[in-house]
Amino acid sequence: MASLSTTFILLLVIVSASVSAALSASVIEDLKSLKPPHDFNTTILKNCQHNPSLRYCSSSPMDLDEVFKSTIVASHLCNESKNPNCVESFPKIDLQNDPKIAPLYLSFNFFWKYCPLSILAIDLSNNSLSSNFPIDVLQCTQIQALDMSHNNLFGDVPIESFSPLTNLTLLNLSYNHFSESKISDIPFFKRFNSSSFLYSGLLPDGKRFRIKAVLLLVGFPIFVILMVCCLGWLCFRRPDFLPQMLRPKHRFTPAMLKAATNGFSKKNLMGKSESVDIYQGTLRDGADVKIEIYRGERHPTLIEECKILVQLCHKNLVNVLGWCNNRRLKAIVTEWMEGENLEMWLMGSDITPWCHRLRILMGVVDGMCYLEEWPEVGYDLRTSSILLSNNLEPRISRFKIRDQSSSRSRKMYKFGVLLLEMLVNRRPEEEFKRGEAGFIEYIRMHYPADLQKVIDQKMELTQNTFDQAKQAIGLGLMCTDASSNQQVSLGQVFDIMSRAYQSCRVLASHNHERLHSERGKGHRRMQSR
Repeated sequence: MASLSTTFILLLVIVSASVSAALSASVIEDLKSLKPPHDFNTTILKNCQHNPSLRYCSSSPMDLDEVFKSTIVASHLCNESKNPNCVESFPKIDLQNDPKIAPLYLSFNFFWKYCPLSILAIDLSNNSLSSNFPIDVLQCTQIQALDMSHNNLFGDVPIESFSPLTNLTLLNLSYNHFSESKISDIPFFKRFNSSSFLYSGLLPDGKRFRIKAVLLLVGFPIFVILMVCCLGWLCFRRPDFLPQMLRPKHRFTPAMLKAATNGFSKKNLMGKSESVDIYQGTLRDGADVKIEIYRGERHPTLIEECKILVQLCHKNLVNVLGWCNNRRLKAIVTEWMEGENLEMWLMGSDITPWCHRLRILMGVVDGMCYLEEWPEVGYDLRTSSILLSNNLEPRISRFKIRDQSSSRSRKMYKFGVLLLEMLVNRRPEEEFKRGEAGFIEYIRMHYPADLQKVIDQKMELTQNTFDQAKQAIGLGLMCTDASSNQQVSLGQVFDIMSRAYQSCRVLASHNHERLHSERGKGHRRMQSR
């Protein structure tokens, strides 16, 4: 180390000689057994006065045990490194090809903390060191040469810790396994050529680079081709996997419909006829739909019709969501309606009050008024084609585009038949020989004097509601009267039905208040008793 007092130098000579002569004593044993002499503190203070640049002099508070142990390790290292002068100072630490001793000295962090300023070279090469970079070594900031080659060091190199080593001119980190980094871009390491980092992992491996380049040149086009194929598959077969903005509107593919119906399973088959199969399905976004699949030849205007129907949007119309126009499959997709149709509701319910029927009729009229804006759209007003939601909101479900038979007079006639059918609750086609004509004639025979025989008893009419039902039957007969020169318009029907519906609601509200009042009076009478 740096200059010491005569007494301390003599102590180190004796210790060094004894350790060298008696090889049985290890460095660890020396550190445990040897204690600093009684005047060691005085010697250290004199050394700091003589040479304040000594590393232990700047330590505050000074740890005398650490300083003493560092002098012992320095003596050992000096001898191990075969330095000519191992008392005052030694210029190098040479532990190459000594894998048993090198890790031991690297573990003495107190020595590297007080690294002697005389050390200018450190060689720890070829020791099979297997650890992260021994950063304590870099506390010897005055060194000019550092060789850590031919080891198994790994992890990141502490680049920032190299900055204080301004005198370093020789560096060898070759043949290690450090993490790859752009070390050549760092100003400090630009002082050294690539031979300092051969096979260290710090520089890109030329062979590996070539392999990566080949993989990139070959793999990237393959990746692009696969992506194009994948996007093509998504666009043409499963566009529902694409983002919303990229999906074609209203168009469904056979693969989408097959996925929605679990492969067109029998469990999802809701109905079947000669030309149409009706399935219930669930789209990828969770929406429940009805899928009508047309078998055999279908008129060529199917898609043109759907392009008009998807534009319809009203609470009393079933929404048409889109279509499938494939060589193998043609289908129309509409929203799925939970509940039953009007025919099932009329036949199945025990009591179907007049107000409920009037509300349904009002919804049908609302839907008809909306469709007046679409003169090319015809519709079917049968009890079997009007669907009911769970809160009895009617939905017209069958449409015809540019139907020549769907004139305004014909539409009013069909509404009149529907109105009469809801009040009488009879099936014209099934119960009368002449169908609708026989049905209308049957009602005319009993109107107005004998209506009790034809009106559905499940409505449980009061006198007021009976009068409303009687007016409604008269309206239905007017709508179905083809001989009349002045047929009722849809606007007139809307006004009549609106007044009847509002009157029915007011009447129902009064009845509810009266019933509530009577219950309150009965409760008070019971309390008074």
